[in-house]
Amino acid sequence: MLPGAVEKSERMTDDDQLAGYDEAPASSTPPPSHPVPPPSAPESRTLVGLAVTAIVVAALYLAQDVLVPITLAVMLSFVLSPLTNGLRRIGLWRGPAVILSVVLALAVIGALGTLIGSQAAGLAEDAPRYAEAIEQKIEGAQALATARLGFLLRVFGAPGEPAVPAPAAPPQRPATTRRTRTDTALATQQQPVLVELARPRTSALTVARTILEPVLAPLETTFIVLIVAVFVLMQKQDLRDRFIRVFGSTDLHRTTLALDEAGQRLSRFFLSQLAVNASFGLVIGLGLWAIGIPTPALWGGLAGLLRFVPYIGPLLGAVPPLALGAAIEPGWSTTAAVALLFIVVEPLTGYVVEPLLYGHSTGLSPASVIVAAIFWTWLWGPIGLILSTPLTLCLVVMGRHVRSLEFFDVLLGDRPPLSAIDTFYQRILGDNPDDALANAESMLADRTLLDYYDSVVLPALKLAAADEATGKLSHERPAEMSRSVLAVIDELCEHVDVGSAPPAGQAARSPARTGAAVCVAGRGPFDDAVAAMLAQLLAHRGVTSRSVPHTAVSREAIAELDVADVAVFVVSYLELAGTPTRLRSLVKRLRAHAPAARIVVGLWPEGDATLSDVNVQRALGADAYVGSLRAAVDATLAALPHAG
Repeated sequence: MLPGAVEKSERMTDDDQLAGYDEAPASSTPPPSHPVPPPSAPESRTLVGLAVTAIVVAALYLAQDVLVPITLAVMLSFVLSPLTNGLRRIGLWRGPAVILSVVLALAVIGALGTLIGSQAAGLAEDAPRYAEAIEQKIEGAQALATARLGFLLRVFGAPGEPAVPAPAAPPQRPATTRRTRTDTALATQQQPVLVELARPRTSALTVARTILEPVLAPLETTFIVLIVAVFVLMQKQDLRDRFIRVFGSTDLHRTTLALDEAGQRLSRFFLSQLAVNASFGLVIGLGLWAIGIPTPALWGGLAGLLRFVPYIGPLLGAVPPLALGAAIEPGWSTTAAVALLFIVVEPLTGYVVEPLLYGHSTGLSPASVIVAAIFWTWLWGPIGLILSTPLTLCLVVMGRHVRSLEFFDVLLGDRPPLSAIDTFYQRILGDNPDDALANAESMLADRTLLDYYDSVVLPALKLAAADEATGKLSHERPAEMSRSVLAVIDELCEHVDVGSAPPAGQAARSPARTGAAVCVAGRGPFDDAVAAMLAQLLAHRGVTSRSVPHTAVSREAIAELDVADVAVFVVSYLELAGTPTRLRSLVKRLRAHAPAARIVVGLWPEGDATLSDVNVQRALGADAYVGSLRAAVDATLAALPHAG
């Protein structure tokens, strides 16, 4: 090979080696890459749910011209369903019953619309005069407030403070009558020009359009609502079957019963709410008529309609009558009478009539009612504000009966989102014993302390022990949670169950027991809390008891344990792994240290196959095995010897 070729080959080799740091050859194996893992199933479901929610909200907003009449028709069908069923029970076929129900509803709506329209037309003539009177009262109130403020400033102002003089007006130049020749010439050249405005020619079609356009849209919406309501009432069974096919075909029997019950409850609720609000509007209208407010039927109908909007509806309905009361007289007595009318009628309706008719609660949480009102108003405007509560209630009812829609009940319903067990676990997990104690006190109003410990605290501690065993809790967390639980137990030490205080002399007649009970905690971080609960419950039964930690019964320390007068050992064990072996060793140590004492073992993880096995229990060597605090208390009382 030529020397130049060798040198060129070496240069190429060096260049290729240097280039290999930047880019591997095509024939070489690419370096191992780290592909992005695909999203997990929960993340995928979350993304799909967000996408579906966005699509649904966009469809509700864009298709409101179609969906609003359909929604009104469905609500009207719920209201008319009891009337249709009543007509069918007297012998009418479904078709005539539906038509007659819709005609009656249309007649009522037309009569109310005619009455309110005539009242509004009469009010329009006097509206400028009322507006001027209201403006004068506002100006008078402002002047009075300014005078009062000035008086207060003069009274409470700093003594000796010099008054600030008002700024002097600029000197006025005297008007001159001289006019220059140029101004005179321009004035003579500018002559007025007469302009005549010709009226446009109006045809019959233009006049008809001007008259019909304002009423065409409401008539169109009313026609669509009536047609769809008739269709829904006629095809009620078919629509129910289709809904079942989409959402509940896996559990046909349960879904059918749930939908029938939900439809009946919604119909009763809407009919009752309609009756209550109509009565409210009637009473307000009569009261305004007695007070002397102009067009009382208009304001009564508006108050009844706005009462469908929770919380703020009655306030909005009271604003126009209050303004008119201020406009029709110089004083404020009429305004005060209108305010008193609403203050009396609204609480009476909300806190007396509604609870007697269909219960105080609508099944919706207060926060969900406000959020729903804002959401539906943003989507559909004023009609959405009126329909917000019925629409939200429909979603909650469907969520309570259809499993795939259960999230609506969780988000919008008034039922507790977490069970009592989950609530207690969440409070101790968040190191919040005060809230846990508040929940405990509220629950102890209708149950005993033993029931509360057995049905709430012990299952919550089982959840905590399971999370600790699987590594879901950090190393320090179990000890902090145990301290929170012990703080709650210590606060409940002086609790007395409702109605459980024994009459005088009953304690002396009950059979006395001798000996003490020692509640021994297991190796787990939450066994100390279970032992403390048992000791407290036994002390409430008149038993001398105490709880000891697991370190007090270890091989090194058990010799120092005072067992004088100890008749029963109650061992608590929440730990799952290695329980039989450790329990067997602990029972042997207790048996050797106090041979005369009986041993009760609390196998709290009920359902565990290993601990529930009879052979395993026999091998442990205890005298009794329990799975609840009630059983532990009963077994301890039975093991204590009676006096005498």
